Amino acid sequence: MTVPEERKALVGLISEATLAGARQAHACDILGSSARTLRRWQRGEHDAVDGRSLRRHEPRHKLSADERAELLAVANSPEFGHLPPSQIVPKLADEHRYIGLESTFYRVLKAEKQLATGAANGQPTHAANPVRSAPTRPTS
Repeated sequence: MTVPEERKALVGLISEATLAGARQAHACDILGSSARTLRRWQRGEHDAVDGRSLRRHEPRHKLSADERAELLAVANSPEFGHLPPSQIVPKLADEHRYIGLESTFYRVLKAEKQLATGAANGQPTHAANPVRSAPTRPTS
């Protein structure tokens, strides 16, 4: 990946070589670039470095700060505070309230370190599997 200052220097060197009579493709090859990359750099695409976008877009459906606060308030309320998201979301649906998906509740609670799982809840982390013995046959 080239930084903008290095790009300008490479474009200048290639321009100088072509003005002196060299072929553009050959000058690009010598400098380890391609003619296509040179054209992109000359167009001045400042927000892309080697074809990779530098901008990070926020998802359109991302929870706003108010929506996130409402989700946390509901999850920590006396009515729902003792329930996991898998039970909160259906109860809210029964009340005709939609705050977010069950996975959204889990993701937000996990990010806020409010999601206790397995051993933290005092629950076993795996199902207890009692050992069953084979039925015994009466001997005669």
